[in-house]
Amino acid sequence: MIRLLADENLDYDLVRGVLRRRPNLDLIRVQSVGLLEADDPTILEWAANEKRALLTHDVNTMTRYAFERIKREEPMAGVFAIHQDRLAPMTVFDDLLLLDECSETSEWSGQILYLPMK
Repeated sequence: MIRLLADENLDYDLVRGVLRRRPNLDLIRVQSVGLLEADDPTILEWAANEKRALLTHDVNTMTRYAFERIKREEPMAGVFAIHQDRLAPMTVFDDLLLLDECSETSEWSGQILYLPMK
């Protein structure tokens, strides 16, 4: 099982859709933990401290800050970057549910995975 934090820019329909398929998925939104409008480094730090992999559509700046954390050898619980221009919701749902079923959050530490998987 993976623990997830959804960035504020993540399409809410995506969050709602995956939670409909797996209501017990451990997924919270930045809005729910007081991080609305927080900058990317703050969100990544919070996610690392809470051991939650981050879901984001921000494949530019968020991933850049994530790579910087990795380079500095700072904790980073993992980032799942979802390309909006290639968004196939059902494929992303399936990918997230597979990741949840077949992995643990700790396995994604220090890694960035782009979704949908090919």
